[in-house]
Amino acid sequence: MTGNRTPALLAVPVVVLAFAAAGLADDDLWIEPRCTPLPFENVGPFARLGDGSLLVIDDNATRVSKDDGKTWSDPRPIYDGPKPGVPSKSSVLVRTREGALVLVYMDSSTYKWGWDQSRRDAVDDAQLDVWSIRSPDDGRTWVDRQQVSDGYCGALIDMIQASTGEVVCPIQDLLHDPGRHGIYVFVSPDEGHSWRRSNLIDLGGSGHHDGAIEPTLAELADGRLWMLIRTNWDRFWEAYSDDKGRSWRTIHPGKIDASSAPPYMLRLASGRLALVWNRLYPEGETETDRKGGDGQLSEAAASWHRNELSLAFSDDDGKTWTDPVVIARRPAGGLSYPYLFEPNPGELWVTTRFSFHVHLSLREEEFVGK
Repeated sequence: MTGNRTPALLAVPVVVLAFAAAGLADDDLWIEPRCTPLPFENVGPFARLGDGSLLVIDDNATRVSKDDGKTWSDPRPIYDGPKPGVPSKSSVLVRTREGALVLVYMDSSTYKWGWDQSRRDAVDDAQLDVWSIRSPDDGRTWVDRQQVSDGYCGALIDMIQASTGEVVCPIQDLLHDPGRHGIYVFVSPDEGHSWRRSNLIDLGGSGHHDGAIEPTLAELADGRLWMLIRTNWDRFWEAYSDDKGRSWRTIHPGKIDASSAPPYMLRLASGRLALVWNRLYPEGETETDRKGGDGQLSEAAASWHRNELSLAFSDDDGKTWTDPVVIARRPAGGLSYPYLFEPNPGELWVTTRFSFHVHLSLREEEFVGK
């Protein structure tokens, strides 16, 4: 808080709401029969290392598996120095084609939050910083630790390396008057040595869970970058970059219906795009309960349907998609914040990182054919 202002509502911020469902019982979890449980509880992010082993980020540590996830090593710390800049739960990871690991993470040691209901805005000193660190030797040592963003980031979802080498990481940032979220994209042309910030993507809104939130992205065949953005307007919004993330000039509502929850999109070895997300309505229905509409949570009342997790594939860079398939269902909810990883061509791991934890494996060909 600043001065003597007392927030009328100490709202739960984006990242804390995401964690709130962790640890819920799985007594009524249904899994699509073509999916099988993974033999571990790690949720990612993962990377395939140069020697063929797998690495996973586990808060401020790494673990390595030499048997495709059946067993994992003891944790190896990433950073053991003083605050700030300490890796925490929300992080994104890329192993570049040149062999460097680039990790971007939220530093929970800087966390400050409060929501002033009378102003419909966060307190002035709300803070949750984003940092980066890199490893040139597959996680044995980490160097070039630096602050990337000094605002308030509610969650990190995705980061990719473009075909021309740039590492591209969208980071949401808290905006004010009224309180809402926008997105900056940070681009590193040198594998995490340095970062450059794009223009702001601001879609408006009012509320601690409103605005442009928690995007995922992919590179298209024509070289553009394509971003899908969580909103409270019944669909993902889309943004496009013609310069590998340095600027975003084409921004509009998309065609994919969605609840207020983040998607995850991945370019597969086959060339297809895979998308996992929470659809607007439960399967077979045309309405659901809505939250918000008061300018505190969000300006518009939105679907928060998180009882089902759906999967679809595209062969034409997102112009068309296969019919969505529900791969997990849980009446108590919590199936959100998904993550996709392709450990081997055609094999997909699906986890939910910050909510009720799901760990699934599936074969691409069983959903789209060879």
